[in-house]
Amino acid sequence: MRSAADPVDVTAAVEVLRAGGLVAFPTETVYGLGADASNAAAVTRIFEVKGRPLGHPLIVHLSSADQLDEWAGAIPRDARRLAEACWPGPLTLLLPRSTRVPDVVTGGRSTVGLRVPAHPVALALLRAFGGGVAAPSANRFGRVSPTTVAHVRDDLGDDVDYVLDGGPCTVGVESTIVDLSGGEPEVLRAGGVSDDVLASVLGRPVPHWGGGGAARAPGMLAAHYAPRARVLVLEDPEAVDAATRSALAAGSVVGLLAPVVTDGLSLEVIELEPAGGPEDYARVLYDRLRQADRLGIEVLVVVPPPAEGVGVAVRDRLRRAATDA
Repeated sequence: MRSAADPVDVTAAVEVLRAGGLVAFPTETVYGLGADASNAAAVTRIFEVKGRPLGHPLIVHLSSADQLDEWAGAIPRDARRLAEACWPGPLTLLLPRSTRVPDVVTGGRSTVGLRVPAHPVALALLRAFGGGVAAPSANRFGRVSPTTVAHVRDDLGDDVDYVLDGGPCTVGVESTIVDLSGGEPEVLRAGGVSDDVLASVLGRPVPHWGGGGAARAPGMLAAHYAPRARVLVLEDPEAVDAATRSALAAGSVVGLLAPVVTDGLSLEVIELEPAGGPEDYARVLYDRLRQADRLGIEVLVVVPPPAEGVGVAVRDRLRRAATDA
């Protein structure tokens, strides 16, 4: 596994970014599809390659919290506390944007998502580039996020100008997004930083967005992160058994993903390798969903991990994967 940045690779990737091209790069969460955040034409190409709606905002990746004042127009104390405690790391701060942020990055909104990723290759790229890199996940819009270089190449092929290989992602689900653009902080998307960590840093619980209104940040759509298989999220063993038997009786190819081995399954059910506890589950989730598609599974029954730590984010992604688009 490659986890250190090759200077030659990073130099080549920086040249591509400066020329207005697209670079796929690893972060601790998922692989990103990056462009120079100051170059509106380059950022527009991200939307074209992904098939992403232009109104859906992007996250700008920075090399350190020292760049916050360049990209945000106002930074409350809570934002600086979170940045100091959690960066580099899987946390995105939604803040009022500065004048240097192009409309295309934010979907015309007055806010911008900013984060410093905790991956040596990503940080080497960002430091060498010197500016902000706008980057959603390096996959087709709405599909399963990529956590390896192979996933990126399978999804995007030659539509990416350069790919940096940093090995498998270590967190495996996207960053937590906290809105600090006005009033009290609010979690817009569960992710790699848990509610407990946020509460510990700020000295109080941070409520989650209750739904309704336009998406203010990435990953807020009801249907997202979806494989081709129909996903059923169930926890009760009897419900799991009934769902697998019903799908088999209907003639479907049926798979099961669970934290541990499931006893009493029909031999016709394809049992994917158990995903383990919340952290392990997050790390392998997207690879298992892609595996289900490779195996031709039509109905995937999923038993989620406990709603603890990053398990909250895993359950969120499974809920969105199970929502019919």
